[in-house]
Amino acid sequence: MLATLVAPTSPAAAGTTLGASAAEKGRYFGAAVAGGRLSDSQYVTILNREFNSVVAENEMKWDATEPQQGVFTFGNGDRIVNHAQSRGMSVRGHTLLWHAQQPGWAQNLSGSALRNAAINHVTRVASYYRGKIHSWDVVNEAFADGGSGARRDSNLQRTGNDWIEAAFRAARAADPGAKLCYNDYNTDGVNAKSTAVYNMVRDFKSRGVPIDCVGFQSHLGTSLAGDYQANLQRFADLGVDVQITELDVAQGSTQAGIYAAVTRACLAVTRCNGITVWGVRDSDSWRDDNPLLFDRSGNKKPAYTATLDALNAGGPTNPGPIDTSAWYVLVNRNSGKALDLEASATTDGARITQWTRHDRANQQWQFVDSGGGYYRVKSRHSGKVLDVYNFSTADGGAIVQWTDLNGANQQFRIGDSGGYIRLIGRQSGKVVEVQGASTADGANIVQYADWNGANQQWQLVRVG
Repeated sequence: MLATLVAPTSPAAAGTTLGASAAEKGRYFGAAVAGGRLSDSQYVTILNREFNSVVAENEMKWDATEPQQGVFTFGNGDRIVNHAQSRGMSVRGHTLLWHAQQPGWAQNLSGSALRNAAINHVTRVASYYRGKIHSWDVVNEAFADGGSGARRDSNLQRTGNDWIEAAFRAARAADPGAKLCYNDYNTDGVNAKSTAVYNMVRDFKSRGVPIDCVGFQSHLGTSLAGDYQANLQRFADLGVDVQITELDVAQGSTQAGIYAAVTRACLAVTRCNGITVWGVRDSDSWRDDNPLLFDRSGNKKPAYTATLDALNAGGPTNPGPIDTSAWYVLVNRNSGKALDLEASATTDGARITQWTRHDRANQQWQFVDSGGGYYRVKSRHSGKVLDVYNFSTADGGAIVQWTDLNGANQQFRIGDSGGYIRLIGRQSGKVVEVQGASTADGANIVQYADWNGANQQWQLVRVG
C-alpha cells in the first residue's frame, strides 16, 4: 500500500550561501583553514559567511601536535576549533596518522617503537579533542598510486599490515562519538587504488573494525571520472558514509561544471555527509592553478555560482509516498545517526536511541497503516512498535518499544519538512526527536513540542 505525504505548502527558500544551502539538504559545506589566516579579515568574512564546517590544513597533523615525543601542543589546532565552535560550525579532524609531515623523531623510529608511538599519538590527540570533532581522518593516504592496488611503502606500513586497523581501534576508544574515516586521493573513480581501499573497508566492516566513513580528497584537474557518483555509492553500499574531503579543481573552461557535478553526486548519494574545499581563496591554495571558489581578491567565481546552484537544485526532494510493505532506516538530519532499538532488545519498554547507521534489523522500521493518516512504526528485529511510554503528553516523554496494541500513543502521522519527515504523535501532538540535539551514539529518543528542528527531522532510506 502507498500513502501519499502532504506536499509542502511552498518550496523551501533557496540557500544564499554554500553552508546554508548544504544544511537544508542535511549536509555540510566546509573549507580547510590555516590558523594564521584567521587574522585576515577578508578571509574570515568569507569563511564565516559561506561555510558551516572547517578542517585544519596542517595544525592537527603529527608534526604540529607532537613535535617532540610525548610533548603535545594543541594551541594552533585549538584556535581553529574555537573559531568553529563560536560560529556553530562542525570540525573535521585531519589527520591522525600519515606517512608525511611526521616529526623528525618519528621518522627515526621503526618497528614496535614506531607502532607504540603512533598508537599513543592517536590516543592522545583524539582524546584531547573528544566531543569536538565530527569526523577524523584516522589514516591518510596509505595506498600506493598506480595499478598495483598495494599498500604504500612507508615506515608505518613496515610496522605490520594491521597498523591501520590498530589506529582505528585506538581512535574509537579515544573518541567514541566521532566518525572515523579513511582518506585518500586518486580514488575518485573505480580504479585499482579505489578498489583496494574498497576491499579494505569491506574487510573491516565484516570483522567489526570501527570504520564509519571514507574520504575522497578529489584534487581534480580538468575532467571528472564518469563513474564518480557510482564509486561513492559502492562505498556507501558497504555501510559507511562518504565525504568529499579536499576538493579543488584546476581553473579552466571545465572548472565550474566539475564543481557542480561533484556537488550533484554528493547530493545523490544518501550517505554523502558533505563537501570540504581545500582552502578559501585561490591565493590560499597549495596549488598554482587557481582551483578554488573565490579568486585572489575574494570575489565569487563562476565555479561558486555553479556549486550554489547545484546545491539549491539538488536533494533532498519530497520523500514521496510511504510504502507500507517496505523497510526503512530513519536517519536524523542533525546527527546523521539512525533510529535504533537499544541493544537489540525484544522486551516491552526497551528504549529507542540513535546509533551510527549500520542498517541491521534493529535499525529497520516498517510503517503500519492505522487509518486516518496515522501509522505505527514497527521494528523488524522485535516486531514491536514505537510507543510513547505511559501515554505521556509531556516534553521529554520517552519513546520506547511495546507490543503493538494500535493505541493512540503508538500512532504517528507524517509531517513534511522539505525532503525530511517528522513523526507527530496522535495522542500528544508532539514529535519524535533526538533529546538535546545530541550527536552521540546512544542518545535517547523522546517526544517534544514540534518546532521543526533538525533533530526532529528524519530522512527515510529504503533498505528492503
